[in-house]
This record gives sequence, structure tokens and C-alpha cells, in this order.
Amino acid sequence: MAPRPVVRRGVALGAAGGALALGLLAGGVSGGLIAAALASSDTDTASTSTVEGAAYAPPTIDHRSFGGPTSESDQSPATAATADQQVGVVTITTVLGYQDASAAGTGMVLTSDGLVLTNNHVIEGSTSIEVTVESTGETYTAVVVGTDASSDVAVLQLQDASGLTTVALDDDNGVAVGDAVTAVGNAEGGGDLLAALGSVTALDQTMTASSNGSSPETLDGLIQFSAAVVGGDSGGPVYDDEGEVIGMTTAASSGTVDTIAYAIDIEDALVIAHQIQTGVASDTVTIGYPAFLGISLGSGSGAVVAGVLEGTPAASSGLVAGDVITAVDGVAVTSSSALSALLDAHAPGDTVTLTWTVAATGASTSTSVTLIAGPAD
Repeated sequence: MAPRPVVRRGVALGAAGGALALGLLAGGVSGGLIAAALASSDTDTASTSTVEGAAYAPPTIDHRSFGGPTSESDQSPATAATADQQVGVVTITTVLGYQDASAAGTGMVLTSDGLVLTNNHVIEGSTSIEVTVESTGETYTAVVVGTDASSDVAVLQLQDASGLTTVALDDDNGVAVGDAVTAVGNAEGGGDLLAALGSVTALDQTMTASSNGSSPETLDGLIQFSAAVVGGDSGGPVYDDEGEVIGMTTAASSGTVDTIAYAIDIEDALVIAHQIQTGVASDTVTIGYPAFLGISLGSGSGAVVAGVLEGTPAASSGLVAGDVITAVDGVAVTSSSALSALLDAHAPGDTVTLTWTVAATGASTSTSVTLIAGPAD
């Protein structure tokens, strides 16, 4: 049994140090941590603050490289994907507008009208998404159908898509240890699909991931394989020797001679994708985009506003840094987590009444605000 690595979620590119540091494989990230430039001048710029939508916490952005074999590795370097390996595979680029950042990853076409499966961390925090079908070169705008951060699965819908060719899914009970596999993805976010040959080294593996100090979330039932996967490969197919998808690449090691990679079993991913497609929300599944208020919250007691993002309902309401939100729709708020829970229950377009204590005067005031669609969970 491999050791249980701890990694950061979101677009963080791995933890430094250690013999087995894993990184989730969204690639091509640029920009600042919370995009203070997009917030009001008195916003909090601490990387530990959260941007309050429903419970939106921006993923940490880490520019360190990871994954990929060293010069002493026996692993074969990735090469250009063949025409067959590109069928049904898409490259994904996202804009993280509230963070002044961008990211890239990979996805798989599930239906001819453009339903796409990918990792949640590929699109987490995104405010716009573009998807290119690599076999045709056609580019589409994508919207989020739903996400499950706890399982690292997301489903997108390509706008105005039709007649697309889908990936070939495995139909003969998966893989066994020792089987040859090929991971195909948008390596380093370069926009070209590369194929990394390897083999399955273990099944039913577990790893634990956390984001910005949040409670760890565990991914289990993973396929462990050895192949030269790198940042940007997340969400891409892992093919068996018949060219059928047996898994979805999600993480890889750093600081090891040979890259140890992990994939979500395609059967497990499809169960969640079906739940999302049918519109069934749960404690872990978010359908569509979360409701968004547009404030950042610092640490400490009470729901203290650390900053306000421009162009959001919070900015229109008159909230400023230092104000303390005390109630939502008359329900008392005593902490940041309580505020998150109350807003979590709402959808974009809902109108809520906020009550807060004005920092400048100490007076209590209330106003109604209409929540907007926030960045993808």
C-alpha cells in the first residue's frame, strides 16, 4: 500500500519537499492569489481570507513545477497523441476573474451535444471557460453543469455544440495491476495533446487533499499508475491497451525519479456525472454555479468583512471593509462559517436581506441584495 500523500486542491501545483509530494494537475496558472486589484482599495490581501459567495474559497495558486520524469527516469517521455487518442478529448482553459489568474486542463466528451467530464480542480474558481475539441479544432464556450469537489469531478456543457464524437469508455471491467495504460492530456497547458505511456502499479488507492487550510477531503478508489504525466493533464483520459477509457487523470508526484500518477476510476466518475446531469444536488454536489455575494472574510470572531469585490452585490449594498454582518434574512450570524452556511442555501438570483454593523459609526443597518452567479465551486 502506498503512503497517503497530502496535497492541495484547486489549481495549486503541489506541495514542496518530501519523497512523495503530490500535485493536482491543472496547469498553466498565472496571476495573484486573491486578486486584490479587483477588490476595493481597502480589501484584505491576506491569502487566508475567503471570498464569500455561498462558500467559495479561492484555490491557492502555486507556480512551482512538479511531475514529469527526471533525466534519470526509465519512464518514456510523453509524445504527440495519435489521431485515435485525440478523439473525444478536449483542452480546457479557464479565467479566474476574481483572482486575476488563468488555468488549463483536459476533459472528455460524453455526449454528442457537448457534455464534458473533467476534474473539479481544473475549473474551480473559474468565471469563464473555453473548450477546444482537439480532433476538429473547434472552440466552444462552456458552462458548469455541476461539480463535486469532494470527489474532484465536474461536468461542463459546451454551448451550441452538436455532432461531437465521444470518447470510448471501457466495457470490460477496468484494469489490473501490470496492465499497460496511456494518459493523454493538455500537458503543461500548452494546448496540444500529449500521450504518456505507463502501467498500472496499484488499485483502490487513497489520497487526502485540502484547500487553503480547510478540512481535508479524501479521494479513494483511485488507480495508481506510473507514467510521465504533468500539469495540465488533469481531467484527461487514461486508456487501456484497447484504447478505452478506464480512468481520469487527477494527480501526480513531485520529487521522485519516476512519476507516480493517480486516476479516478471512470465508473466512479460517471456515477457522479450522472447525478450532476440529472440535477440532483447534495451535501457535496453543486448544480450550476453557486450564489455569490462578493466579500472576503478574514480570520477571527464574527463575520467581519475584510474586503469587497467590485461589481458584486456586496459593493452595491454599501458594505465596506470592517463592517460586521450580523444577520441574513433575520437569522443571526455569529461567525464566518455561519454566514457561509446561510448563503450556501441560496441560488443565484435569490434576494436576501443583510444586516450589519457599520464600522465607521457602530450603527446597525439593513438592505436587500440579489445574489449573482459566482465562480465555479
